[in-house]
Amino acid sequence: MAGLMRIFTWWQGATINTLFYTWRTGELVGEDEFGNRYYRTRGGAIDPTLGFQRRWVIYKGYSEGSATPPGWYGWLHHTTDIAPPDDNYKPREWQLPHEPNMTGTPLAWRPPGSTLASGVRPPATGDYEAWTP
Repeated sequence: MAGLMRIFTWWQGATINTLFYTWRTGELVGEDEFGNRYYRTRGGAIDPTLGFQRRWVIYKGYSEGSATPPGWYGWLHHTTDIAPPDDNYKPREWQLPHEPNMTGTPLAWRPPGSTLASGVRPPATGDYEAWTP
């Protein structure tokens, strides 16, 4: 069963094709604090189809794009050409540590007044007047 998951799904890790492509043409650049591994084309070669260096990530466990730290995000999207292990990237004081995306889970944020929020909904304040034609 696990073998079929590797062939047909991508959200629980890299597919067999991605792993084969990485083994054949990839070069490990580094790893982040979450265990995600970052690759580029071997030797930093320019991809003839794209016209620039191909870069990608293989997530550890569940594939979650929001689990990419800011320094690595910039490198993946060609904002910077120096990968975080090489440029001694330091997060700014206003940057918060990563929190996973909880959308669709019981831990998702529910705004006050939402029918899905826990607790008692606040009573109507009486400032609403229904429209009548």
